[in-house]
Amino acid sequence: MAVSDTTNRTAELLALEKKYCSFGDTVHYLDPPKVFASCEGSYLYDEQGTPYLDLQMWYSAASFGYKNRRLNEALKRQLDRLPQLACQYLHAEKVELAARIAQYCEKRFGVKGRVHFNVGGSQAIEDSLKLVRNVTGKNLMFAFMGGYHGRTLGASAITSSYRYRRRYGHFGERAQFVFYPYCFRCIYGLKRESCEIYCEDQFERLFASEYHGVWDPKAEASEYGAFYIEPIQGTGGYVIPPKEYFVRLKKFLDKHKILLVDDEIQMGFYRTGKFWAVEHLGIVPDIIVFGKALTNGLNPLSGIWAREELIHPELFPPGSTHSTFSSNTLGTAVALETLKMLEEKDYEKIVNEMGAYFLAGLRELKSRHPGAIGHVDGLGLALRIEVCKEDGITPDRELADRIFAEGLEGNLEVGGRKLGLVLDVGGYYKNVFTLSPALTMTREETDLALELLNQLFRRCRKV
Repeated sequence: MAVSDTTNRTAELLALEKKYCSFGDTVHYLDPPKVFASCEGSYLYDEQGTPYLDLQMWYSAASFGYKNRRLNEALKRQLDRLPQLACQYLHAEKVELAARIAQYCEKRFGVKGRVHFNVGGSQAIEDSLKLVRNVTGKNLMFAFMGGYHGRTLGASAITSSYRYRRRYGHFGERAQFVFYPYCFRCIYGLKRESCEIYCEDQFERLFASEYHGVWDPKAEASEYGAFYIEPIQGTGGYVIPPKEYFVRLKKFLDKHKILLVDDEIQMGFYRTGKFWAVEHLGIVPDIIVFGKALTNGLNPLSGIWAREELIHPELFPPGSTHSTFSSNTLGTAVALETLKMLEEKDYEKIVNEMGAYFLAGLRELKSRHPGAIGHVDGLGLALRIEVCKEDGITPDRELADRIFAEGLEGNLEVGGRKLGLVLDVGGYYKNVFTLSPALTMTREETDLALELLNQLFRRCRKV
């Protein structure tokens, strides 16, 4: 197709979208939004065939790269064998998938548990909320500032950003939000090397008096059923906390009979170099919520793992939650193949080595752009670049937005080849590039990513 034809095609699509599509189900970061036509590996391609190296991989959903042949084949086989089945019936892939996840958790945590499926991450969060309410009788939750758990009504209630709730009335059961240990921007102005985890001390102070409103020392009871955490904050900007914070937090929660729910929707399945990101923190969660990368973005599937004493059938019987597509056969078939692939290679080693290589490159990039890059960090292949003004501290959302938009212009050049760069902007001040490249990313692609980032910072800082 000629360039003029593809340009016309893009214009036609944008005109139709503007007239007929609700904007409520997408996020229009650009005006006009970008149109892509194909994908493969670590790349997206526009209508003109320009490759865009993707450093966010669909918010960490496509960890094995786009159009992964083996996972696509698993989906095709299931299409020809058992493409549809109501979830009140069983099929082999569901049972085997649940068993693999539960067995892994038992091996890693020494705790027996069960697995429960749904479709999207928000729906799995909703299921976990029902599970917590059922077992504790409590309907209030703790969650972190900067946390993101989804946009359904229940998930919005434990997501800290008010803009996700603003249009939908009063949220009487909104979580009580607690400061996250965001050491680069410590809310108390302290330094990690000398703070002695002061922020966790402040959480414990909420329980020091009944007049702080969360604990009755006479009854030894709280209104709060669970604390929802992300081991690494996703939308909050891939903030990586000190391990000691969570060791102390879990011990304190156990003492006060408050469950810990671990949201692994963005960070599960080796994104951080561990099967679950929570493994880095040295604690055992009571409930794990997962999704996204489980099916590499093919046929959505999400779920929860919970301790046996919270989810056994006598306590949480059939029909406690339900979705028509909850354990859909296409999703479970791909998910089972995903787990098989994760078991065949040492992804802990692969991800940690590639992540260390990428992080070293980001630190060198920071030295080239002092001030503009205030902070870089990473755990496995969950990496962050905090964009700042020249003082290296003040958030620079405008520069981050320019770099994001310029990357999607598709007019960067390396070796005589035109390229684009797909980034994701997150963080408390929308000034952080959250990087989640494919787990299969090569060193050559990493070097290319670093070169493209360098070009973008050079180009956009001059504006």
